[in-house]
Amino acid sequence: MVATSSSVGSGAAGAAIFADSDSRKYRYFEPKGQRATHYEDVTVDVQPDPERYLIQDWIISFSNGRGAYVKDNTAAMSSNWHNFRAPDQEWERTHYQRQSKIETMVQSVIANARRAGAPKSFDKVWAKLLQAHLGAWKHAEFGLGTSLMQAQRYGYTQMINNATLTNSSYKLRLAQDITLYLAEIGMDIAGWDDELGKKHWLEDGVWQGTREAVETIMGTTDYLEQYFVVNIVFEPLVGELFRSGFLMQAAAANHDFITPPVISAAEADYERNLANTIDLIYLLAHDEKHGAANKKLFQGWVNKHGALADQAAAGLQPIWSMPHSKPVSFTDVRAQSEERIGRILGELGLKR
Repeated sequence: MVATSSSVGSGAAGAAIFADSDSRKYRYFEPKGQRATHYEDVTVDVQPDPERYLIQDWIISFSNGRGAYVKDNTAAMSSNWHNFRAPDQEWERTHYQRQSKIETMVQSVIANARRAGAPKSFDKVWAKLLQAHLGAWKHAEFGLGTSLMQAQRYGYTQMINNATLTNSSYKLRLAQDITLYLAEIGMDIAGWDDELGKKHWLEDGVWQGTREAVETIMGTTDYLEQYFVVNIVFEPLVGELFRSGFLMQAAAANHDFITPPVISAAEADYERNLANTIDLIYLLAHDEKHGAANKKLFQGWVNKHGALADQAAAGLQPIWSMPHSKPVSFTDVRAQSEERIGRILGELGLKR
């Protein structure tokens, strides 16, 4: 094990041997591969840890004596929280670049479609459905993004917080994209009501199960539970169900070729967020010391939030029967989501 300033009791130069301590790179961590990636260089150990380098303990603490970051912000445990590396290797610059590209694509799609008069060709029932139900869905995305924004403050390492914060940013961007998209096409469709989505989110029984599931996640005080549930439970059972299983498949059949590309970025976002979450949870579930306890904890989260997600999905079923053209059935889409979450949980040694 590499010595740290904490283990030798001194912060003096040369008191401990770190990775690259004999070079001019000043890197104090062991890279995941043979060489450190740029992501690792700008992320690993950016957030201080008294167990690694701060022998004087936290430089700044709260009035109750708690340090800036503490391990008991989650019930999960780890032998080394610093082992995690996000598979998408995303950090500040790459995140901004990707978000910018997505926004450019979305705005180009909307502008070109409006220029061609595409919104006016929407099936009238479909146009009403977008107002009511895509308008409601943006509130779910906003709620999840807000929850993850809060969660990222409490992660013990910068690698975990980065992955959680980029996840939050993608969710909030999608909520914004949907809001702007509906406002833009609404200018081309007679009788458009921008407030209809909010009304359905608050009052329509179809959405109350989803509201309960999202608000339960928002009210959870364990940051890792929030991150876990959003990507491992809610997204495959509700998020993908509505976005991919309904909007992406039913739109074209109802003369709408704009909504799918606007929503498609969210599916790519989720694949990245899911990969990051699986890697982190796998590490914790297979931790030599705490793996068994963590698995029991995670299974409890699956059971609790899975029941809410199932209720949310069942509540959305009537939406599949609303369009004039119905290219896919709710039953088929629901079966796919069950298969999807089964594969995800299987990778982690968990079950439905």
